[in-house]
Amino acid sequence: MISDQSKNDEQIAFWNGPRGEEWVKEQEAMDRALEPFGRAALERAEPRAGEHAIDVGCGCGATTLALAAAVGPSGGVVGVDVSAPMLARARERARGLAHVTFVEGDAAAHAFERRADLVFSRFGVMFFADPAAAFANLRGALSPRGRAAFVCWRKLADNPWLGVPLAAAKRIVPPLEPPPPADAPGPLAFADPDRVRAILERAGFVEAAIAPFDHRMPLGDGRGLDAAVEHAITIGPTARLIAVANPDAATLARVRREVREALAPHADASGVSFPAGAWIVTARASAGHV
Repeated sequence: MISDQSKNDEQIAFWNGPRGEEWVKEQEAMDRALEPFGRAALERAEPRAGEHAIDVGCGCGATTLALAAAVGPSGGVVGVDVSAPMLARARERARGLAHVTFVEGDAAAHAFERRADLVFSRFGVMFFADPAAAFANLRGALSPRGRAAFVCWRKLADNPWLGVPLAAAKRIVPPLEPPPPADAPGPLAFADPDRVRAILERAGFVEAAIAPFDHRMPLGDGRGLDAAVEHAITIGPTARLIAVANPDAATLARVRREVREALAPHADASGVSFPAGAWIVTARASAGHV
């Protein structure tokens, strides 16, 4: 169950609303788009047969299943997420795998058993209200030799797949004033590698390694410009901007047209795609940290 004491109430509400339903609807397309990033992080994580892993922000379960294949039935994987609709999809996909379990809860506060060898996440750790406390809780879930590995987005300038539609939408729906701080919970909260390193150190992790990873990000799963527009306005910071502004139908139609004009120069026979930049982060639990 989700803790009543959670500090992440806004995120919990967000991922249990229309945005969570959109992710379920677009699960296959999103898995294809994000798979290269998750695969690169899994390669750094090096999950081994017989290990126990926690998949933070597991969403619809793609990386949970990948971890389960790596650790095998002699190991175990716990997928944790705040989104009930996404977890329902994850449970469907993992049916029959006895070594996979799911928890609907806030990884920042959930009382994990202290037995995991690996804490892993594909773009699921940037939404904590208090990231140092959240990682300290995850550190407590690890065995003394445990480790963490995750992938997170770099700054907006490195991710035009986010920046281009967001800038277009802002021309029609200005953001609220004052804007949230750069490190506010959200997709780009871990863009600063120095901040990430400091958070991990405060939480009891050592030997943090932060390496860039670049790959092209498709919008709309190669289904053309119109699908790319719908992707851009229903997932990510543009979707958040629209959700907060709650524009009327006429204004939303203007946003669609503006985003379409911004994406059109980037469309070709294979659809719309942009460069995308992420960090792959690994760290080890400090043996002396309690």
